[in-house]
Amino acid sequence: MTTTETIRAVLIGALLAGGAGAALAHHSFSQEFDQNKPLTLQGTVVKFEWVNPHSWIHVSTVDPRTKKQVVWRVEGGAPSALLRRGWNRNSLPAGTKISIQGFASRDGDTRASASEITFPDGRQLSLGNPATEAAAAAARRAKGD
Repeated sequence: MTTTETIRAVLIGALLAGGAGAALAHHSFSQEFDQNKPLTLQGTVVKFEWVNPHSWIHVSTVDPRTKKQVVWRVEGGAPSALLRRGWNRNSLPAGTKISIQGFASRDGDTRASASEITFPDGRQLSLGNPATEAAAAAARRAKGD
């Protein structure tokens, strides 16, 4: 094998390995979250992460059982999906009070996948996550809404 062929093989291997890591990092909704565990979180935005493959909202809320402050990590859609719905990276500044409708994680962690958020003035925004939106629509159909 020539030096050029060796370099080409190493580069191809590195690209394949990098792509495999990204593919493994992405998950399906049903693998992480339970559509039979709908939830509503009311709290204050601590941080909004505008990152791929999913955005994340960190929300401080009070646990109804323990009455202690808890920060939930709430998954939203990708920035590209949020842009199409009118969002930008400054749409949720820290300190914003919101209500989140979504689905709890399967493992019981303080993590959820959101379908939409509601602001105190009643305005609602979709979080651009197609799998969560589909689960929310199925839940509404099951309830007869």
